[in-house]
Amino acid sequence: MKKILVVFAHPALQKSRVNKVLIEGIKQIEGLTLHDLYEVYPDMDIDVEREQKLLEAHDVIIFQYPFFWYSSPALLKEYIDIVFQHDWAYGRKGNALKDRLFMVATTTGGNKQTYCPEGSNNFSIKQLLAPLEQTATLCKMKYLPPFVVHGTHSITPEEIQEHKIIYFKLLTELRDNITDNSIFSQFECINNYYGQYE
Repeated sequence: MKKILVVFAHPALQKSRVNKVLIEGIKQIEGLTLHDLYEVYPDMDIDVEREQKLLEAHDVIIFQYPFFWYSSPALLKEYIDIVFQHDWAYGRKGNALKDRLFMVATTTGGNKQTYCPEGSNNFSIKQLLAPLEQTATLCKMKYLPPFVVHGTHSITPEEIQEHKIIYFKLLTELRDNITDNSIFSQFECINNYYGQYE
């Protein structure tokens, strides 16, 4: 059984329609650690050694956050900047995260059609997440396609529940090593594997 770390960053969780439901859905998964950065570090004073030990203790690392200005919330960016140190996460001696699975779970206000060359956002989610994909590559992690919930301002409560069920299923399958990860890599978003957004 793989141990999963969800590094969660949402600066306004009380206003969340979707992330709040997603994290409630996964809290009871055995072997999963939910690590809420804004709860642990309200002053943004990150304990680097503590965070590195936490990452080292898990096999699957998931960054979950709402998509903010085509990037992540500020605290998650700060976390990457100071925790993923040279000769720890990358560099000649930097093998601490080697072979761990890495995935982004994110939500967008805009619908899927806006995230393509013809849409108002001009780029796909895959393209916009390229810096995190390259971070994973640099750190010798195995990058999985993202889990994405689009249209958070307009989807129905029933649709949110569908995403919650699929996210739970995905994480338990990753934990139990049920699915060959190379199958996931065929999809732009991992949701497509479960029949969403096709």
